[in-house]
Amino acid sequence: MKGTNDQRAGLLSGFAAYGMWGVVPLYWPLLKPTGAVEILAHRMVWSLGVVAILLLVLRRWSWIGPLLRQPRKLGLLTVAALVITINWGLYIWAVNSGHVVEASLGYFINPLVTIAMGVLLLGERLRPAQWAAVGTGVASVLVLAVGYGKPPWISLGLAFSFATYGLVKKKVDMGGLESLTVETAVLFLPALGFLLWLGARGTSTLTSEGAGHTALLASTGVVTAVPLILFGAAAIRVPLSTIGLLQYLTPVFQFLLGIAYFHEEMPPERWAGFALVWVALTVLTWDALRTARRTRARAQAARLAAAATAAPAGPDRTETSTTAT
Repeated sequence: MKGTNDQRAGLLSGFAAYGMWGVVPLYWPLLKPTGAVEILAHRMVWSLGVVAILLLVLRRWSWIGPLLRQPRKLGLLTVAALVITINWGLYIWAVNSGHVVEASLGYFINPLVTIAMGVLLLGERLRPAQWAAVGTGVASVLVLAVGYGKPPWISLGLAFSFATYGLVKKKVDMGGLESLTVETAVLFLPALGFLLWLGARGTSTLTSEGAGHTALLASTGVVTAVPLILFGAAAIRVPLSTIGLLQYLTPVFQFLLGIAYFHEEMPPERWAGFALVWVALTVLTWDALRTARRTRARAQAARLAAAATAAPAGPDRTETSTTAT
């Protein structure tokens, strides 16, 4: 019963995390007239405050000392901080500049970019279905490039920056809250310096747009930290294959918001490009689920074989052995 409750809680946490990331395009426009760079700086500063409070409440600070004695790990986390800064900044700018649909495409093609990076950088070998998915994804980008008259740079920038971030985080192997603490700590001083500079110039919007606007800017830390905590709760309670399916909720919500709420145009060539991406993701998901099912079946067969080998002798064998004696 406890396992069932844990899985249900994990599933709800996963839905909440990806759902919040999916509807966040509704939040960034509320921060206008603040520009994307200033919003990004506030996100860095306030996020550190939120995660610091969480660490104090949860008493999870014993990892800090050992981490400070690992310069390689600190270096990788610094790289992760810089890459996610690019991703955050580009995403905020894209949403507030009327490119929500193109931003959603970035997160649709992110799994395909991650697979391609695994082949190119880690020497991983792909199954035929994965090759087909990646090839279809490349075709979709070409179709969209023809339709736009240029490559979809926003989508590609978001996909490659987030895939790089995932690659670095895989090498670091730290919990979500801990790694976010380090990443925001790395970014804190430059971000705070930038905000103080804006204040000295009289161009900061923190206090010039009223108390409500100030509260919205301060809440960027909550908007950053809460989904990540929910994601962490889901990741330890539900299978990886389920997490892989849930991740598509975010770009689906963003895509629907871009069309239905922000009324962005969807000419035929854009529909064609998105359709190819969805075909690629369908193939990729089908292959992942099939592989996971086969792996579980093999593991179960191996356990049954091991149990049969270790089973005690039956009555006939015992009787024969006694008679011979």
